[in-house]
Order: sequence, then C-alpha cells, then structure tokens
Amino acid sequence: MGLIHLELFATLDLVAQAPGGPDEDPAGFPFGGWQAPLIDEVAGEQIDAAYAEGTDALLLGRRTYDIFAGFWPHQRADGPDGEIARLFNSVPKYVASRGTPDLSWAGSTQLGPDLPAAVREVRDRHEHVRVVGSLNLVQTLLHEKLFDRIDLWVHPIVLGVGKKVFDGGEVPTNLKLLEPPAAGPSGTVYLHYGLADGVPATGDMAADRDAAPAR
Repeated sequence: MGLIHLELFATLDLVAQAPGGPDEDPAGFPFGGWQAPLIDEVAGEQIDAAYAEGTDALLLGRRTYDIFAGFWPHQRADGPDGEIARLFNSVPKYVASRGTPDLSWAGSTQLGPDLPAAVREVRDRHEHVRVVGSLNLVQTLLHEKLFDRIDLWVHPIVLGVGKKVFDGGEVPTNLKLLEPPAAGPSGTVYLHYGLADGVPATGDMAADRDAAPAR
C-alpha cells in the first residue's frame, strides 16, 4: 500500500483558496493569487523536493485538474518549471468529478462514483500519490482519513474570507510532526505531518498541576 500526500498552501487563518492566480477560483473571492508575492527560493526548493519524493501519481479534484491540464502540457521541458512539468505530464492523473471532465491530458482517468473505494484502489496501485490543492476532494479525504502525509505551507498573511484547509470535512485525528518546521525569508513556514493512530486525548491542566511534586 502506498502513501497519499496532501500538498496544501494556506494563509495564517488557513485559507487555501486560489493561491496561484486570480482565475483559479474567483467566485466571491477577491484574493486569488495571494501566494505569488510570498514565494521565495526556500519554499520553491521545499515544494520541488516534496514532489520529487517518488511521486508516481496525481489525485486531483475537477477544478484543479482543469487548471493543470490547461497549463502543464504546454510547458517546455527545458523551461523554469521543466522538472515538475516532466513529472506531472508523465505520471497517471486520477480525477474526482461528478461530471464528465475533458480527460485529454495524457494519462488521465476519472474515478468511479464510490470515491473512498476508488481512492483506496489508487493508493494500492502506487507508492506516492500527490493531492495538490483540490479543496473539495481534500475534505472527503480528511473525513475518511484517506491520507498519510500533509505538506502544509503556512504563509504570513490573514485574509478572513475564502475556503479553508479544514472546511467541514475533518474528523478528530492525531498527527505527528515528521521533521522540524522550516521557515523561509518571506516568513512562510513548512510543516510536514504524518497520520497517527487514535483520536485526540483530553486532560485537565489544573489536575496535572495539583499532581506535580512540590519543589
């Protein structure tokens, strides 16, 4: 069984809508492209390294797929985004959609109506499956705990509006930090988490203090 990685870019208030450009998801959202001024060399290297870690499939929601399909097939292999272009164009793409998307991007397949079952089949078939953006799909994966890793880049801005990383799909879940947080010069912090067993525990801070031995 492989690993499903969620690749997410968010603000400090965890808005993740349309980070890359104003036309990504414009309905009622005035901040499309909020990530562009905050990309620095450190974050770019972190993103490239995450994608290069054995990625052998993409799992995408319909909107993200349409954006990618209109961009990546037209990028030159020797261009500034050549490494990612070669990767994205060569691996299988699995699309979660209730409609009938245009699947002309080579290697694209629409998932069946039983999304959790279809995603489990994809995870069984591949080693490292990347989910990029695709916030509606992410809510389903969070609800079903159908993910193994979260790569989360938190940017030092607050928007107050927009779709969020945790936007109604989440259930009580434990995570573990897989490596120390890393910050770039723009103030963006990279967090790398893995799914952990069980559900969050609770306690009583006052009781813990009362039980502490006197010094």
